[in-house]
Amino acid sequence: MNPYVFYFDQIDNTRLPDVGGKGANLGEMSRAGFPVPRGFCISTRAYKEFIAASTEMDGLLDSLDRLQPDQLDEIGRLGQRIRDHLMSVAVPETVKSAVIEGWQKYGENREFAVRSSATAEDLPTASFAGQQETYLNVKGPDQLLKAVQKCWASLFTDRAIAYRARNGFDHRDVFLSVVVQQMVFPEVSGIMFTADPVTGNRRVVSIDASFGLGEALVSGIVSADLYQVKAEKLIKKKIARKEIAIYARPEGGTDNVELAEEMQTAPSLSEEQAVKLALMGRSIEGHFGSPQDIEWCLSDGEIYVLQSRPITTLYPVPPAEDNQVRLFLSFGHVQMMTEAIKPLGISVLRTFIPLGKSSPPGESDLLVEAGSRLYSDVITRLLEYPFLKKRLPELLLNVDEMFSRAVREFIEREEFQAAARPGKRIKFTLVRKAFPTVLAILKNILHRENDQAIDMMNRFIAEKVDENRKLLLEVSGSARITRIQEMLNTILSMAVAKVAQYLPTALITYKLIENLSRRWLGDTAEMGGISKSPPGNVTTEMGLALGDVADAVRSHPAVIEYLEHASDESFFENLKAVPGGEEVLPVFLGFFERYGMRGTGEIDVTRPRWREVPTQLVPAIMGHIRGVRPGQHRLDFLAGKKEADLAVERLLERLRKKPLGFIKGRIMRRLIKVHRSLIGIREHPKYFIVQNFDLIKQAILQEGDGLAAAGVLEQPEDVFWLSLQEIKEVLETRRLDRDLINRRKEKFQRDEKLAPPRAITSEGEIITAKPGAHVPPGTLSGSPVSAGKAEGRARVILKLAEAKMEKGDILVAPYTDPAWTPLFPLAAGLVTEVGGLMTHGAVVAREYGIPAVVGLDNATRKIRDGQLIRVDGTRGFVEILE
Repeated sequence: MNPYVFYFDQIDNTRLPDVGGKGANLGEMSRAGFPVPRGFCISTRAYKEFIAASTEMDGLLDSLDRLQPDQLDEIGRLGQRIRDHLMSVAVPETVKSAVIEGWQKYGENREFAVRSSATAEDLPTASFAGQQETYLNVKGPDQLLKAVQKCWASLFTDRAIAYRARNGFDHRDVFLSVVVQQMVFPEVSGIMFTADPVTGNRRVVSIDASFGLGEALVSGIVSADLYQVKAEKLIKKKIARKEIAIYARPEGGTDNVELAEEMQTAPSLSEEQAVKLALMGRSIEGHFGSPQDIEWCLSDGEIYVLQSRPITTLYPVPPAEDNQVRLFLSFGHVQMMTEAIKPLGISVLRTFIPLGKSSPPGESDLLVEAGSRLYSDVITRLLEYPFLKKRLPELLLNVDEMFSRAVREFIEREEFQAAARPGKRIKFTLVRKAFPTVLAILKNILHRENDQAIDMMNRFIAEKVDENRKLLLEVSGSARITRIQEMLNTILSMAVAKVAQYLPTALITYKLIENLSRRWLGDTAEMGGISKSPPGNVTTEMGLALGDVADAVRSHPAVIEYLEHASDESFFENLKAVPGGEEVLPVFLGFFERYGMRGTGEIDVTRPRWREVPTQLVPAIMGHIRGVRPGQHRLDFLAGKKEADLAVERLLERLRKKPLGFIKGRIMRRLIKVHRSLIGIREHPKYFIVQNFDLIKQAILQEGDGLAAAGVLEQPEDVFWLSLQEIKEVLETRRLDRDLINRRKEKFQRDEKLAPPRAITSEGEIITAKPGAHVPPGTLSGSPVSAGKAEGRARVILKLAEAKMEKGDILVAPYTDPAWTPLFPLAAGLVTEVGGLMTHGAVVAREYGIPAVVGLDNATRKIRDGQLIRVDGTRGFVEILE
C-alpha cells in the first residue's frame, strides 16, 4: 500500500490517523455502498514529510505555543507568516509522484474537489469544520498540487489556530490529510442535518438546499430553501430568495452567477426529493450511530453524498423508558446548580431519591443522567392525572416560570395529546395518607401557635446529624458504603416528614395574603414589607454570622492583608502567626464549625465545602468590610423586622376602612402571623440534607485514602469518578480499571462546556418558552419575585469565589443557592438566570427587601459587568441604562 495515497475503498474509521475525520467518513460511506463520488486521500504522512522539509517550522510552532486564544492580532500575524512560508516550501518528490499517480488513476481529463481533512476533524467530540480550505473544479496536475499545498497551509488559518488553543489541541498533534474527489456538477446542493440543529429534535431531518454548488451555502452568500421531514412526511417547507449560485468554470475554478428572476424564488427540491434525501440521511445516521451533518448534491436526479460528520452541538437526550414522547425537566435548575456533576455526585443524588427504585439502597430511575446533569420525566407521569394536568403549570410557577411555560406548551402539543394515555385517578389510599397532613396544615392556619416549630426542627437536625455521624464511624470498607446507601434512602423522607405540615402552611398563607390583598384592596403594595426579616431562617442567620466575622476582621489590617493572599491548605494555621490572628481565629472557627459544610453547588458531594476551601468566603468578607459599617448587618435585619411590622399595620389599617374591615383585618393578621412564624423553616430541609451529605463525603474520602494508600487509586479524590456501587466493588475486590476513570474525566470535560436546557423532550427537542411578563420594548424579561425597583451597577458574578461587590451593586448571577447569601446585604437588586417565586434567591431577596427578577435567560451574557441597569422586581424586567 502506498504510504502517501489511500483510495476510498481502502479506508475505514481505523484509518483516521492517516486520512483525518473527513477522509475516514468518506471511506466508510463508500465501502458501505452510499453514493460517494470516487476519490483518494493524501495521507498525513505526506503532510509530515512536507513539514519536515521546512527548517523554520519548529521555531514558528514554538512561537505559536506561546499565544493565548484571545490574542487575535498576534494569531493573525503569525498565522499569515506560517501560511506564506509553507507555500514557499517545495513538496517532496516522493509525495508529488504519489499524488500524480492517484490523479491519473481517476482520469487526467476529470475535474476534482480538493478538501482538507484534519485528524481532529469531524469527531464525535470536536468539529474543526470549515477551519481549513476547500478548492473546487481543480484541473490538471499543477492546479492539483497547488491546491494540496494550500490545504496543508490552511491548517494555520486564524480560526483553526484559535480553535485548537481554546480546546486544548497541541498544534504539533493535529495533522492534515487532503481529500481528492471527482467533481460532481450539480443542479442543486446543500446540507442536511439528521436532527434539527435549532431545537435538537432527533426525529426531524432538516435540509438546506440551493441551486449550483454547495459552497454558496457553506460560505453564506445565499439563503437556502428549508425542508423539514419527520417520519417520512414533509412537515415544513420555506422557500428563500436565491439570487446567486456558484457554478464551475470550464478552465477550472468557480464563478458566482446571478440567477434568472424566475429561478430565484423557485423551489430547489420537490417534496419527493426532500423525503428521499431524508431517508438517505437516516441511513447514514444509522451507519455511524449518531446524528449527522451531511453535504449532498443532486445531479441528473441522482443523489451524491460529499461529506458526513457528527453534529457535536446537540445536548445529549436523556434516556427514556419507552417510545412515548416525554418531557424531561432539569433537576439542577430546580436546585440552583446547573454545572456538570461528577459520577459520584450523580450516584448520591439518585440514591437519595427514595422513590423509583428496585431496592432501597439502589438508584432511582426518576432521575437520569444526560450531559453530566440530572433530568427527570416525573412531570410526564404526573400529567397522566387530569387533576394534576390542570394544576401543574400553575404550581411550577413557584419553582421556575420557564418550567411552567414549557410544561404548558408541551401539554398543548399534538404529539403529546395523541400519545396521552387514559386519565389516571389518584388512589384513595394516597388521599387517606395525605389527609392527616392536610388537616394539620388547616389547624396551623386557623388556630395553632406555631412559634416552636423552628426550634423543634433545629433540635431534630442536631440530634439526627449526630446520630448519623456515629453510625458512619461504626463501620468501614464496603459495609460503610452500604450504610451510606441506606442512610441516603431515608434522609429526604425524614426531612419532608418533619416540615410537611409547616412549610406548605407558610407557602399557602403567603399566597392567601397576596390574593386577599389583591381582592380586598386592589393591590399587593405591602407584600414586599411583610416578607422582610422573618425569624429562624438558617440561611439568613448564616449571612449574619459571616457579617460578624467581617466585623471581627475589620479592625486588624494585618489579617485583612493576610486574607487577600491566603491559601486554603494553611488557612487557619498561618492565620495564627498574623498580628490579630489569634484574636479573630475563634470567630472564624465558630463560623466554620457551624457552616463549614456549606458551599456553592452543595447538592453535589464532589464539590468543595467552605471548610475545604475557606478562601471562597474572602470576597464576601472583604465586600462587607468595604461596604457595610460595623454592626450594620444586624441593625439592617432589625430594621427589616420593624419595617415588616409597619407594613402589617399599614395593611390592616387599609383593611379596617373597607366593608367588614374588622373581620378582614383579623383574618389577615392571623395569616401574616402564621406566615412569618413558619417561612423561616423553608431552608431547614436543605440545611439538614447538606450536613448529612458532608458526613457522607468525609466517609467516602476516608475510604478513598485507604484505596490510594494501597495503590488502587492514584489519589483519594478518584472516588468522585465512581458510583457508590462501584466504590463498594472496588473496596471488596481491590481492583479498578483506571482507563474507566480517564474516560469519565474526558467525558466530564466535554460535558462541562455544554449549556444544559431547562426542558428537553425524549426526541431531543429543547423547549425554550419565553417568559410571560408584559414588559416594555428593549428590556430583558424574566419572572418578578421580589417587588420594587433598583438602579445600580451590574456585578456579573459567575463563581462565588470570584465575587467582588460593593454596597449598592446589583448582583447578576446564573443562580444563587444558600452559599451566595453573604452577598445579599451588599446587593441593591438581584437578577438570576434560574429560579421561581419560592426558590432560594427569591425568598432571601424578599427577606432583605431587594427587588429581584429571576429566570432571565442568559442574563450573565446579555448584561455586561459594570453596566448601569434598572431592576423592576414588580413587573419582572431589567433595563440596561448604558
